[in-house]
Amino acid sequence: MLSLRGAVRTRRITTVALRLAVLCGIALVVGFMAFIWILPSDEVVLDRGADGIVVLTGGTARVTDALELLAAGRGKRLLITGVNPGTTTADIARRVADYDRVLTCCVDLDYSALNTLGNAVETRRWATDRGFHSLIIVTSAYHMPRALAEIAHQLPDAALIPYPVVSDRLRIEPWWSNGDTTRLVLSEYFKYLLAKMRMRFDSVAAAAGSDRVSDARAR
Repeated sequence: MLSLRGAVRTRRITTVALRLAVLCGIALVVGFMAFIWILPSDEVVLDRGADGIVVLTGGTARVTDALELLAAGRGKRLLITGVNPGTTTADIARRVADYDRVLTCCVDLDYSALNTLGNAVETRRWATDRGFHSLIIVTSAYHMPRALAEIAHQLPDAALIPYPVVSDRLRIEPWWSNGDTTRLVLSEYFKYLLAKMRMRFDSVAAAAGSDRVSDARAR
């Protein structure tokens, strides 16, 4: 049997643990609501350009929007990061019409990135090699917070201009009204939290490129 002192100690530990669990739960809910608040619900109209444009792959609409921005002169070059091995600019041209000229002259393809961290590492390498100090970032609306956080961590002195691609589903119906959309947003929220936690322990934004690429591939 537990002694009276041991029972009191156990009860105190249990009470503290329960309070911490409640506080963590409240923090997660408040954080999620803040995350939802910053998610764009409409596509933006850019009123300025940048040195370069970066699009993170994940859908044809993203690439199309990025090519439109490039063709409109919003950036000098475009990086498409996270491209499937074997995909060429000719393959992209067949799927996205009317952009042959800019695809030939001003588009770079990155095949190394396997995830958002990898996208950010390759973006840093590409921007640094070309002396770019401002970038338009093109990705889906739900992915934008994490993409911006990762790229800003890699390029803390660069000006980042978000250009979110809003899906028809996210634009038309609330995120909670569709199970797939709810799971997608929740998943992205927890990935965002994990990324922010990792960045707290990774204070050197411009670590050796090869080490960071290896880390990105291992994740």
